[in-house]
Amino acid sequence: MNFPLVTTGWLADNLANKNLVLLDASMSKVIGTEPLVYDEPVFIPTARKFDLEHDFCDLNSPMVHAFPSEEQFTREAQNLGINADSVVIIYDNQGVYSAPRAWWMFQAMGHDNTFVLDGGLPKWLAEHREIVSSLTKSSESGDISGVLQSDRVCDSSYLLKELEAERITALDARSPERFRGAAPEPREGVRSGHVPGSQNLPFSEVLNDHSFKSAEQLKAVFSGLLPHENQQAVFSCGSGITACIILMAAAIAGYENNVLYDGSWADWGSNPSLPVATSD
Repeated sequence: MNFPLVTTGWLADNLANKNLVLLDASMSKVIGTEPLVYDEPVFIPTARKFDLEHDFCDLNSPMVHAFPSEEQFTREAQNLGINADSVVIIYDNQGVYSAPRAWWMFQAMGHDNTFVLDGGLPKWLAEHREIVSSLTKSSESGDISGVLQSDRVCDSSYLLKELEAERITALDARSPERFRGAAPEPREGVRSGHVPGSQNLPFSEVLNDHSFKSAEQLKAVFSGLLPHENQQAVFSCGSGITACIILMAAAIAGYENNVLYDGSWADWGSNPSLPVATSD
C-alpha cells in the first residue's frame, strides 16, 4: 500500500495534471467533533463532489452508511470521470473527517492509486491558496471498474467470531464516553456501550488540529494497541465514517492488515442478539 497522504504543496504543484482527479468528500452532518462551518461555499479548484451520503452509499441497506455495491461504485465513479489509471486525491472541509472513508472505499474497490490531502480544506485556506465557489463536473465518463476486496470490509458475524477466537484486535474510534456507555448514542434504537473485547482509540488521538500526527507519533500510538505490523485490526466507530480515520492512521504508521467494520456500532448496538460491554 502506498503512503496514503499528500501535502497541500504537492497538490498545488500537481493540480494541472490531467491524470489527477480531485474529490471533495465533505459530509453535511459531522458527529463526534465540533464541525467547522463555512459562511459560503468554498472549494479547491477542479474538485468534484464525492457524495458519501447518497451516490456512494447503499441507501437500501439497513445500515446507516453502507458501502455501495461494486456496480454502484463503478457507475458513480465513472460518472465523476475517474479512469483506471487516474490519480485520485480526496479532501474534506473539516481537515480530516470523511476523506479517509472515501479513501478506504477506493482501496477496498481495488483502486490503490488514491490519497488523502492532509489537513484538507482548512489547511489549504490557512495557506491562502486559490479557491473557487463551485464544484467541477466531469465532461466525460471514466473507465474505472470497482472490484471489492472482501478482506478489507467485514460484518458483525466476522468480528464476533474473530474476537472470540482472539485472532484480531478491534479498535473503536468513538469518544470514551460513548465507548464506556456513559453517553447516549445519537441514533434511536442503538444501545450504549461497545463490542466486548474491543479497545477505544478516539479519532482525535491520531490528529493534530486538522491534520494527522506524524508517522512516528502514530507508531507510538499503535505500538501499545497492536502487537505487530501483521496483526489484523478491525476498525469501527458509530457508523463507519470516523473508523476510517484511525484505520488510515494505522496505515500511515505502517500497519497493513486493516479491516473496516462497515456497520460499526449503529449496526452492532441495534442488534439485540449481539453482546454489549460497558465500563465505568
